[in-house]
Amino acid sequence: MGIEITARFAFSVERLSDVLLQFEAAAIPEQRVVACNTQMSRAEHIARINAQDDIGERIWLHVDGRFEVSYTAQVRVNRMLADVATLARLEPHELPAEAVQYLLDSRYCPADRFQPFVEAEFGQLNGGARIVAMRDWIADNFSYEQVSTTSTTALDSFVERRGICRDYAHVLVTLARASAIPARYVSCYAPGVDPPDFHAAAEVFLADLTVPGGGAWHIVDATGMADPAETVKIGVGRDAADVSFMTVFGDAKFEDKEVSVRKT
Repeated sequence: MGIEITARFAFSVERLSDVLLQFEAAAIPEQRVVACNTQMSRAEHIARINAQDDIGERIWLHVDGRFEVSYTAQVRVNRMLADVATLARLEPHELPAEAVQYLLDSRYCPADRFQPFVEAEFGQLNGGARIVAMRDWIADNFSYEQVSTTSTTALDSFVERRGICRDYAHVLVTLARASAIPARYVSCYAPGVDPPDFHAAAEVFLADLTVPGGGAWHIVDATGMADPAETVKIGVGRDAADVSFMTVFGDAKFEDKEVSVRKT
């Protein structure tokens, strides 16, 4: 599946500040970056570093004043897909090292608080069938509204029963971890996202049917807007704090943003 991406945004800082960006499509086996072009304003310092789990890159900036970013890319997604509902859960002691951190609580995902709820609501289900039921429960019980802030946690969203893609992903990640299923937050581009923007989904670690005893990551979007076959990963993390498209170490004013994603 071919995906064409265009993203532009601008911000300003009042004094020389450090800024960490992550907005480019990751070059990984499941998606091939056919072409890309990133244009940025001048800065005192620009450096690229590997992102979480070596999926994508972050860009360090040391910048003063107004800064603009323009990005275009053509990506071909070649992701192997499975019917998540049919996949088994791996026992925690069988998990590889890469998945262990995604069982644990993180800044926005207090999974321990949700263990009684998941057992009461989904206790009759296991593995991927439980994940699908959780996804459907969120879709049925939440309304998509821009009410969250940078401090909103999965617990806040659960109480409010509303939020945006970031919040839907946090709740699904949290419910999965409360079920001892590794789950991580995925920053991504996807056609069909309304309104068009940087998107967020969850990714869960379940059995890999092609490798006896093995596991694999599977994208699950509780908003229903992103098709895993058409989703382009930017990066992954424990939650949004690890993979925000912009993190500012100082004061900044976000000025404008435009994102377009379409199938080709």
